[in-house]
Amino acid sequence: MLTDDVRKPSPQVLEMAEDWELIDALMGGTKAMRKAGKRFLPQWPAEDDVSYKARLATATLFPAYARTVSVLTGKPFSKPVTIGEDVPPRIVEWLGNVDLQGRNLHTFAAEVCADALAYGLCGILVDCPPSNGARTVQDERQAGIRPYAVHIRGHHILGWRDEMRGGARVLTQLRLLEYVHEDDGPFASKAVEQVRVLEPGRWAVYRKQRLENGAETWAIHDQGVTTLPVIPFVPVYGLRCGFMIGRPPMLELAHANVEHWQSKSDQQTILHVARVPLLFAKGLGDAQITVGANSFVQTGAEHADLKYVEHSGAAIEAGRLSLLDLEDRMRQVGAELLVIKPGNTTEVQTIADNEQGMCDLQRIMQAVEDSLDTALGLMAQWVGEKEGGHVSIYRDFGAATLAEASASLLFQMRSVGALSFETLLSELKRRGILSPDIDIEQEMARAKADAPKTVATEETVRP
Repeated sequence: MLTDDVRKPSPQVLEMAEDWELIDALMGGTKAMRKAGKRFLPQWPAEDDVSYKARLATATLFPAYARTVSVLTGKPFSKPVTIGEDVPPRIVEWLGNVDLQGRNLHTFAAEVCADALAYGLCGILVDCPPSNGARTVQDERQAGIRPYAVHIRGHHILGWRDEMRGGARVLTQLRLLEYVHEDDGPFASKAVEQVRVLEPGRWAVYRKQRLENGAETWAIHDQGVTTLPVIPFVPVYGLRCGFMIGRPPMLELAHANVEHWQSKSDQQTILHVARVPLLFAKGLGDAQITVGANSFVQTGAEHADLKYVEHSGAAIEAGRLSLLDLEDRMRQVGAELLVIKPGNTTEVQTIADNEQGMCDLQRIMQAVEDSLDTALGLMAQWVGEKEGGHVSIYRDFGAATLAEASASLLFQMRSVGALSFETLLSELKRRGILSPDIDIEQEMARAKADAPKTVATEETVRP
């Protein structure tokens, strides 16, 4: 079958991809933001190309979005994923290398969670190599044939079809973009782009092929059947907006991070201008001027004047305060995901009261946990087990108030080196968690002096 439509992203994917481009740049750091150029750092109307390139080349990113994703992911995965007793023994054995790439279930789940938090949508594909003639379980074990999980990023989803069955919406077709590496000569390799089309009970791989007239089109490269009556794919959402449609739960933080990127560039520019005062001359006529420590200017003109014009610094201070305020607002956005909605304050209470009160991050983790359970169920179907069992992700990390959640986030950022100890104390004091009478410099000096006498130091104190 020849077709060019197989490679085209669906309208739903294109709409989500608009946000993914922004997230890609932020997650990629300063290098990616510079590469994005004018998309996220506009050129001023009267700014020439040389000046803009210099400004872009010196801009640096405050990685608020990437750090927040990392810190929030660390909350539920600060403790190992618990494997339930109902998981079949041979599936438990596979979970030590769940993706056949060396990742155990805990690491794999943490990466899937981070992807869902950052981009809003990813997925788990449960695949299984062909049996190649293996007839018994022992033959399969010796050949290494068993189902495994594949982390599918939202970028690799091209489109899907779905329908209602038994009150649930299920996939009837899924198109995934893949890149495989093949040998290219005796030493090199090349990446080949292909599209995998999954349907219940069968699959096909499309690749570009050159026709006799020299044109290129997409055609079936390989195809086969499976023993499953469903497509073995499980979507994982950050913020679910519909079936197979997700939105980054911290999208506003991403936009604020871009605002900080732009504002910080303005601040760097004004600092550069302020640090180089302008020499102003009046009434010197044709007098030759030599500027330096061992030179002077002499003229006989009655109203001549020569002086340096310096920036007052008011705009610099206003810009600095604006950046600090923006950084605080970005931290608040991340902290909001940890605030339990009115009703319950702990994970135990949440479960006991039918989950009436949960923070947003707990809800996301519950969805990730359900997706993992579904993936285990698909593994079980591949090998004829009755069920795949259940796993549990640590979720007792909600905070009762925004202040508490914000403080917890600050401690986590300190623990990964994203904040200095001085900034941590200053932020806690500003939020009213520390007394306003505390002198930060004195407190730091005392902590340093007391460090050898106590077990807990500023490096080990955690909320």
